[in-house]
Amino acid sequence: MSLYDINDIKNKIFAVMDQKRYEHTMGVAYTCASLAMRYADEKDGLSMMNRAFVAGLLHDNAKCMDSAELLDKCILYNIPVSKAQKENPFLLHGPLGAYYARMEYNISDEEIINSIIWHTTGRPNMSLLEKIVFVADYIEPNRTKQPNLSELRALAFTDIDKCIYRISEDTLMYLNEHNMPVDETTVATRDYYGAVRRDGEVSPPRS
Repeated sequence: MSLYDINDIKNKIFAVMDQKRYEHTMGVAYTCASLAMRYADEKDGLSMMNRAFVAGLLHDNAKCMDSAELLDKCILYNIPVSKAQKENPFLLHGPLGAYYARMEYNISDEEIINSIIWHTTGRPNMSLLEKIVFVADYIEPNRTKQPNLSELRALAFTDIDKCIYRISEDTLMYLNEHNMPVDETTVATRDYYGAVRRDGEVSPPRS
């Protein structure tokens, strides 16, 4: 598999992001690459690191828009909008970012596309790449306000499924405590990886 041109993508996203968002994006990209080094099979390690870095670079490419613009763009491009997304439009930056990844950054890798779509809520039975981006977005080095960060950062490199469960659980607790809309996909993610954690199931096949 040919490798993506990371510098080209990096230059393009730098042009559409403010400094704080760019710093977060780079933190996610490097954390993605680190997790890929930890979990990828030796035979496809280089490819997985490249794909993980690219997914990290592009995960927030549509987050520079306000709520109204996110909704308008999703309507324009026929991207489905759920009830929770209408109530909390920032959730749309994942699906819209996946659309732009495909159309403006020439990304055809469906796992990269899916990792961008689901990086905020997660989903049950994620691929390894989706797991990596979901976790990296939460634990990257510029994050400081999320609870239990030190524990989660260590857990990410020892049991990524358990880390996904803990991140989902903490996210749901935060949303409920602040009376914020809850996307049911986050609940499904918490429940699925809670079952994986309890039952000791093997993670889905590596990409």
